[in-house]
Amino acid sequence: MIQVYTGNGKGKTTAALGLALRASGAGKKVYFCQFLKGRACSEIKALKKHKNIKVEQFGSRCFVCRQPSQKDIDFTKKGIDAVKKAVNKKCYDVIILDEINVAINLGLIRITDVLSCINNVPKDCEIILTGRYAHPKIIKAADLVSEIREVKHYYSKGKKARRGIEY
Repeated sequence: MIQVYTGNGKGKTTAALGLALRASGAGKKVYFCQFLKGRACSEIKALKKHKNIKVEQFGSRCFVCRQPSQKDIDFTKKGIDAVKKAVNKKCYDVIILDEINVAINLGLIRITDVLSCINNVPKDCEIILTGRYAHPKIIKAADLVSEIREVKHYYSKGKKARRGIEY
């Protein structure tokens, strides 16, 4: 099954993390691949404590908040190559491509490369793609799409991201 968590609201990665935790608790093996982020934030530290969850990050310390560089493109290529290896191993029950939708939207990776990768996932493996701006072809390929919509957010009042809540 292919699941997509997209939209402008807060909680797409958090939803994927919850699924990873639930799957791990059920004894399933999880591969969590995070694109565009390279900081060892709180959720990464927590995931690494679970023996059934393998975590890899492919991004710089700062989420892409500028014009993407060649380094960002290289990180994304390494990330999708790592996902392909995880798919080919056929040992994971859940594979999460966190922020892949944003990587596609920024032009760091072609939609055809991502579709090719997810179409090779074994039928008994759940694959989750997160991030704003899910491409229509990703939505069409998905079995489940959740759009997380912002109704109100404290960032608009100048509140900063908080450790343990946003990172």
